[in-house]
Amino acid sequence: MERDGGVELTRSPETLTEDDVCVIQDTWRPVYENRENAGVAVLIRFFSNFPSAKQYFDQFRDMQDPEEMKQSIQLKKHALRIMTALNTLVENLRDGDKLNTIFQQMGKSHALKHKVDPAYFKILAGVILEVLGEAFPQCFSPASVQNAWSKLLGVLYWQMNKVYAEVGWESIKNSAK
Repeated sequence: MERDGGVELTRSPETLTEDDVCVIQDTWRPVYENRENAGVAVLIRFFSNFPSAKQYFDQFRDMQDPEEMKQSIQLKKHALRIMTALNTLVENLRDGDKLNTIFQQMGKSHALKHKVDPAYFKILAGVILEVLGEAFPQCFSPASVQNAWSKLLGVLYWQMNKVYAEVGWESIKNSAK
């Protein structure tokens, strides 16, 4: 594992195959049809299991009760932003230029504007896989599906770390202290 600018850069992630792309796009449809519920479930699990992540969210930083989180308009809005971003990734899996643009925008926004530690992308990826597997067992149970989604979320995490290194995350992080 290399460290570049204080950001973890592992070797390049596994490349998605055409079969992976098809599996991801097919299994995504029912999730996106239920994007608000799925996104809210992901964020509630994320914040319940990793409460330190709430430090980046003034609007629901102090919420402890999952039911209160579930009713929060702000949490629902952010859940929809996450699900919409994932949808954009899924829709553009065959368009490398578009994906690069998405990764750049997402990475720069989270590093420069929100100053979110990139480790949370990896944590959130795990939570997404866990929640979608539970909420959509008919789609996410086969090992091939889990493997394809793990690859995609691994690519996302790797790309975020790459952007964070490019923008000088270590100096940004230190200046925020």
